[in-house]
Amino acid sequence: MRSMNIAATGMAAQALNVDVISNNIANMSTTGFKRQRAEFQDLIYENLERPGASTSDAGNVDPTGVQVGYGVKAGSVYRVAKQGSLTQTNNPYDLAINGRGYFQVQMPDGTTAYTRAGNFSSSPDGTIVTGDGYTVIPQIQIPENATDFSISKDGTVTATISGQTAAQTLGQITIATFINPAGLESVGDNLMKETAASGPATVGNPNSEGFGNLNQNYVEASNVDPVYEISSLIVAQRAYEMNSKVITASDEMMQNTSSILR
Repeated sequence: MRSMNIAATGMAAQALNVDVISNNIANMSTTGFKRQRAEFQDLIYENLERPGASTSDAGNVDPTGVQVGYGVKAGSVYRVAKQGSLTQTNNPYDLAINGRGYFQVQMPDGTTAYTRAGNFSSSPDGTIVTGDGYTVIPQIQIPENATDFSISKDGTVTATISGQTAAQTLGQITIATFINPAGLESVGDNLMKETAASGPATVGNPNSEGFGNLNQNYVEASNVDPVYEISSLIVAQRAYEMNSKVITASDEMMQNTSSILR
């Protein structure tokens, strides 16, 4: 019976769906996290009677045919790039991107990673770094004798130096955009890597055309909607149960068939 194998693919698909939903819920409070959505595709079909096949010498054709599907498979797990809400932290090192773009991070192996999590800190020498100590690109160093510093919406970093009246420009924070941000590869620690699917990074100044602006003293919250995730979890759970009942029904039908043939 095909139904048992078909239902098994349905159970496997909903198990993956629950995995994705549970990861979303687990990251409800993760800074800059983007929720994911599992998408599915139907499997190959067996043509018992092909649509359009000839049914008579008079030229009649079968209008619909008889096609039986073999279940479902995971098509993709799509990252939803919807903007998360901005949360005020009153930490001058914290930055939130309002709009398109990703912060650039220098990894220990020399490669560049990308993140929406702008909960930054200062290294011992005053360099702006991530929570794991990775340098934000381009490198910005706050002088030890700076009494205050600010980051404008276009990424310009200025500081007030002790003993000076005019603010000093320290550098320019740039951000990166991608043609297909859903194609970025998540590597953990709120970081993502460029892939062939995402396309190459386009680097520019915040608040310019095609780029979001920066908000100092804010971080971007996760875009996970708990109500939506819980409702999606209930739907996935019910779908899993229905597929398991199909397997139970198929087993009972096979037992009935066996008892008749004895």
